[in-house]
Amino acid sequence: MLNDSPPLPKFKDLLTQKIFLGNKPSAELIAILTIYFVQGILALSRLAVSFFLKDELLLSPVQMSVIMGICSIPWMIKPLYGFISDSLPLFGYHRKPYIVLSGILGCTAWVCLGTVVHTSTTATIMIVLSSLSVAISDVIVDSIVVERARSESEAKIGSLQSLCWGSSAIGGLCTAYLSGLLLEYFTNRIVFLITALFPLMISSVAWLISEKPINKDDKKSNNTKYQLGQIRQAITQKAIWLPTAFIFVWHATPNAESAFFYFTTNELQFQPEFLGRVRLVTSLASLIGVWAFQRYLKTIPFRIMFSWGIFLSTALGMTTLLLVTHTNRLLGIDDHWFSLGDSLIITVIGQVLFMPILVLSTKLCPPGIEATFFALIMSVFNLGGTVSYALGSIMMKWLGITEHQFDSLWLLIIITNCSSLIPIFFINWLPDAKIEIEHSQSM
Repeated sequence: MLNDSPPLPKFKDLLTQKIFLGNKPSAELIAILTIYFVQGILALSRLAVSFFLKDELLLSPVQMSVIMGICSIPWMIKPLYGFISDSLPLFGYHRKPYIVLSGILGCTAWVCLGTVVHTSTTATIMIVLSSLSVAISDVIVDSIVVERARSESEAKIGSLQSLCWGSSAIGGLCTAYLSGLLLEYFTNRIVFLITALFPLMISSVAWLISEKPINKDDKKSNNTKYQLGQIRQAITQKAIWLPTAFIFVWHATPNAESAFFYFTTNELQFQPEFLGRVRLVTSLASLIGVWAFQRYLKTIPFRIMFSWGIFLSTALGMTTLLLVTHTNRLLGIDDHWFSLGDSLIITVIGQVLFMPILVLSTKLCPPGIEATFFALIMSVFNLGGTVSYALGSIMMKWLGITEHQFDSLWLLIIITNCSSLIPIFFINWLPDAKIEIEHSQSM
């Protein structure tokens, strides 16, 4: 009995290896995971926003798509928040105060949406502010993760980011079904007010982040001139800007999301509760995608991963035609079951492809400007998303698709899915093996 090891260390080892994917549990790690978890929880309001714009403000699919594009602008200028955070400390810190302020801003925006917003203009402003809140906290916590992930061994590569995005997926999973179910019993505005509580969780855990107060020497190495010099030195490297350009092209192909939302609610009569089930399935699928990447796919070269992923996602995206043309009914498959299965598979593929984007972006970041540069890469990704919404809006207008007219939706789906093959022609912009980047030590 004297040689038996105590059960507590065994439990800690199990927790570290199986739950935290090899990352040692700490107060800071719990705070980081909480922030990602809350970002997933905020999906609680996604359906409420869509129904608010559609039913209360009476917007068309094109108008909704335009507003969604506008609301992604805060994610396009993420480098600004990273630059400010890296260069201008608040109360002696580069990270913590910005996280606190982002939570307060998000709470305020959702409270306004739940009380005083009655026009599309004010709705757009408040949704933009809520998006800004999440974007700021996302930039800051991403920079912390990039700093920590830089020291990962080859065996652990991507483990911290998989853990973080797994936490976000769990957050989305917790509220996915509720996002539709709540709308069966409460108004959109009540859901907004419930959502307003969660950003405050981000503010409350910010002080658990491990960050030393800056001193005079730190200020010299974090001034604006130094930051700009580091950024300029980095973006001139072909090993950085070519993969970043690929990320943009991959995400900028047009999508039919807004038109499809109107089709499922107006044509197929899907109710909010069922759409909540779809959100539940997609959140679970995201979690499966994170697990699959971490367990089986993280060592696959970027080019091979994206080549197969693009072909698979395009082929699976075409299956939506069966739902739009009601062919699934001829096959004896109910609209609801078909939609659930289709969403599950497509989301898994999408999440598996997104994980190497995060790993690649981490590898591209020069030391000392993690917040700014990771945000820059992610903003290029989000700019691609805005272009995707804009192109989708133009095509919807061109094809005459409205809130009640879906005769050309099949053609829109074919065009958007075929266009998703375009990045294949630029696959050589991705690194084939290890990424070789020159990081200057002084400017």
